[in-house]
Amino acid sequence: MEAFHLILLFLVSLTVVHSLNPNCGLPSQGSTLRVYHVSSPCSPFRPKTTLSWEESVLQMQADDKTRLVYLTSLVAGRSFVPIGSGRQIIQSPTYIVKANIGTPAQSLLMALDTSTDMALVPCAGCVGCSSSTFDSTKSVSFSSLACGADQCKQVQSSSCLGTTCSLNMTYGGSTVAANLAQDNLTLATDSVIGYSFSCIKNVAGGSFPPQGVLGLGRGPLSFVSQSKSLYSSTFSYCLPSFKSSNFSGTLRLGLNGQPKNIKFTPLLVNPRRTSLYYVNLIGIRVGSKVVNIPPGAFAFNPNTGGGTIIDSGTVFTRLVDAAYTAVRDEFRRRMGKAVVSSLGGFDTCYTVPIGRHVPTMTFMFPGLNMSLPQDNFLIHSSSGSTTCLAMSASPALNVIANMQQQNHRVLFDIPNSRLGISREICS
Repeated sequence: MEAFHLILLFLVSLTVVHSLNPNCGLPSQGSTLRVYHVSSPCSPFRPKTTLSWEESVLQMQADDKTRLVYLTSLVAGRSFVPIGSGRQIIQSPTYIVKANIGTPAQSLLMALDTSTDMALVPCAGCVGCSSSTFDSTKSVSFSSLACGADQCKQVQSSSCLGTTCSLNMTYGGSTVAANLAQDNLTLATDSVIGYSFSCIKNVAGGSFPPQGVLGLGRGPLSFVSQSKSLYSSTFSYCLPSFKSSNFSGTLRLGLNGQPKNIKFTPLLVNPRRTSLYYVNLIGIRVGSKVVNIPPGAFAFNPNTGGGTIIDSGTVFTRLVDAAYTAVRDEFRRRMGKAVVSSLGGFDTCYTVPIGRHVPTMTFMFPGLNMSLPQDNFLIHSSSGSTTCLAMSASPALNVIANMQQQNHRVLFDIPNSRLGISREICS
């Protein structure tokens, strides 16, 4: 069910914002929104208890593993993905923006997800949802969509026992029921009239997270498609580093204000999963050496879903086994005789100072090279005593994750089927 795919890991995460710290209330400008990391002081999703550095890394790895299972299930050609694949992801959205929905507007925080389409919104009266919900009865512009609506026909898991288009999904021992609905959605100063989304009504078998997703995929019910007349199916973001005390980047919608001097690489389309943003990763350079990686490791294969996607919801880049092993081994070789240890899913960690030995790393695409500063591929403990190569192996799919994208402007030009990347400090 292309239109209802939950992801990114981090699915439409909507939580009513009752108040923001005054320092967090800086306004968005025009069609440019402020983007916050989930751990920002401006975020209600920040950890309620302080985790150690090691605990934080292990938690991010666990969330990434769940998201990778979800992404792999998408590209494998399954027409329907149980909500279980995204539930844990939904509990840990990485980057969020402020939005307003309804008339009068109710303020929400929505998680950005480039690998999902339809927004999933916990609605008031939901049985099993958290207390943070959207109250559709207080919006004069809200309406439920009927069974005959075109949007209902685009959702493969829809059903029509009555007159309203309903959605039913399962997640392990849990089931989720929703109605397809419409209301006005405003990001920054622009409103999308009659925005279609899933209004969650019931969660059984477990407590549903207080979040949902602003789907930025390419499907017909994604925000990108539904706002096409406003933003010409064009957007970009700059994701702030999770180390930054400011935690604020930007989501820029439409053609205005996009960088002029930016290099592009083609976007590829998997006909089985047209929502995902595939790119042609052709090589990785460690130091001055282009790593010897088997050609099939990066090959785009629409039949199997193999290839490389760029994703806002995964934290650490994943490379298929053959590619990861080659990159890791070359990185270790460049590091000399430093003793290697492991931490959870990271198998290349060091407990001695390594600064002067660290090689550069570059992801190579047709038309552009993405040169990564150390902070984009190394993760350091707060004390500086441990440093890990922040990527790992994947069974079937390469994922360029958000840590590697931090402090870059990533521009999605869908009409011209191309992706732009340029360095930009936004932390």
